[in-house]
Amino acid sequence: MLTSVIEIVQDVAATVPTRTSGPATLDELYAEFVALDGPLTDELRTRLVALGPAWARGAGDGWVVDAMDGAVQYLQGLPQWCVSVTLVREGLPVLTVLHSPFVGETYAAEAGSGAWRNGQPVRPSAKTSLDAALATTSHPHTRQPDANRVAGHALPYVLDAVAAVRNLGPTSWQIADVAAGRVDLFWQFGLDRENLLGASLIAREAGAVITTATGRPWTPDAPSFLAAAPGLHAAAVTRFCNASIARQGDLAPIR
Repeated sequence: MLTSVIEIVQDVAATVPTRTSGPATLDELYAEFVALDGPLTDELRTRLVALGPAWARGAGDGWVVDAMDGAVQYLQGLPQWCVSVTLVREGLPVLTVLHSPFVGETYAAEAGSGAWRNGQPVRPSAKTSLDAALATTSHPHTRQPDANRVAGHALPYVLDAVAAVRNLGPTSWQIADVAAGRVDLFWQFGLDRENLLGASLIAREAGAVITTATGRPWTPDAPSFLAAAPGLHAAAVTRFCNASIARQGDLAPIR
């Protein structure tokens, strides 16, 4: 099935037209997004469902489709976007494919089988010191003021410890880059199930450590997310826990 899903995602991504400029207002941005995302999502779902009923075993099964992770960048004429699909069984991701037409790369993972980029296995960074780490972050696509406050407070604790902090575009792709060792850790505050679910499978299958920002087991309902190379995870958690302590308990979104 994985090969078929990769072909579908790549085919649909190839139909997305190139842009060179962005919309002038929020209303224009939203209208252009809906006009593009709707047909792409419908095409992906139709073709994925046509693969057959073998994957549909229960009420919690189905496809999580993000036809354009990084839509704002795409609409601005920037290249940092990708197509993302994830097969979910009993609420857990079991197969994920991400494809970036601009860089010509495809990340894929199957539960229990591994993670790959363009067919080659990927592994996270071997770094063990935060001061050499490239860290990335993002925020959910919906406005979540409590999460934003926590993110703003935590940011200096990471900036003071790592080599650099960046936001490199699509949430899912940044996490996949942690899986491949291009990025050393990624964190985010807030609920963002669609962007995190499939990417977490790629990172976990590659050998990265996935938890909440304070080191607890991550679930799609958790209010924070951390993906890190094994040698960096504990130190990263310590930074976020220190941020939590500094706010004297005023970090309700973290748990």
